[in-house]
Amino acid sequence: PPLAMSSTAAGGKPSLSASALVADTATGSHHFTIDLYSRTKGIPTGEPLKSCPFTVGGHRWLVLYYPNGDQAENAGYISLRLILAENTSRTLRAQHQFRFAGEAENQALPLAAEPLNNFAGLASWGNSKFIRAEALEKSKHLRADSFAVRCDLIVVSDFRAVETPEPAPPAFVTVPPSDLHLHLGNLLLAEKGADVVFEAGGETFAAHRCLIAARSPVFSAELFGEMKESVDTTAVVKIDDMDAQVFKALLYFVYTDTLPEMKREEAGEDAMSQHLLVAADRYNLDRLKLICEDKLCRCIQVSTVATILVLAEQHHCSGLKKACFDFLSSQANLKAAMASDGFEHLSQSCPAIMKELISMLSALVP
Repeated sequence: PPLAMSSTAAGGKPSLSASALVADTATGSHHFTIDLYSRTKGIPTGEPLKSCPFTVGGHRWLVLYYPNGDQAENAGYISLRLILAENTSRTLRAQHQFRFAGEAENQALPLAAEPLNNFAGLASWGNSKFIRAEALEKSKHLRADSFAVRCDLIVVSDFRAVETPEPAPPAFVTVPPSDLHLHLGNLLLAEKGADVVFEAGGETFAAHRCLIAARSPVFSAELFGEMKESVDTTAVVKIDDMDAQVFKALLYFVYTDTLPEMKREEAGEDAMSQHLLVAADRYNLDRLKLICEDKLCRCIQVSTVATILVLAEQHHCSGLKKACFDFLSSQANLKAAMASDGFEHLSQSCPAIMKELISMLSALVP
């Protein structure tokens, strides 16, 4: 008689297979800037202003901005909605989210929890109560009568099943993440085995020569190379022109590759980031320098842009310089910044930057 098919392979081991439900997706974002916000406040409830059309997933989309809410019950709120700029009767699924543009930079699209909506038939979806108009006018997002929002969008095509590799065997051992930075941080605090003392801002800091030298080529040259001032290992190494708290944060980064949490009574994050950027450049700590650049990119405003731009130019921070120029590409921001005290220092210390700004201003003026 014929043999029956078995789900068990030779040797008695069951066969395993797996599949997954997937869909092709297209991802995109659209920045929508509302200039002269105060003039849009007179538009009646339910009447939108539209963005320019933009394309994601092969379809054209529009952002609808309602200055006084999309419905009567939402009056007093800013409403934002997304709609197709084309009419289609077939199902078109997409996830989206509205955020202020300043909160969305350099972040992955956080759309996993957002609903998957069908935009067929000119249906619009969005946030009818994005923010109260009164709250917007008191917030940091409204600058020089202008604010910007960003719409993140994922368009999802038809779902389909695909075969996947055989499931991985169960894990019987869990390997924890590295905690080397904690041990080295404790070593710095305990000063155990410390063989060098630094003095900065009137305070002293005990440290370990080999570790410091391994992290910074400048420290290596000062402690072991031709720049070494003395063979006396008990001598205090003086750090000129650096505040004690800045050097303390620098040491903490050298040991842990992270920055310490800043206390409220200490200097603001933007001021500390500026000082640390200078220190990082001085001691060739490239990662720390980039961390400070990234922090300062988020601190740019009318009162600080001139100072930060000088810093970026003097310490060759191309990304930070681009961020400053991006901020100043707004005529309102540029006009306000030029009236600030820092702009005079900028014109005196970095004349080349002033030439670039004049060139940019000429391009902005029609």
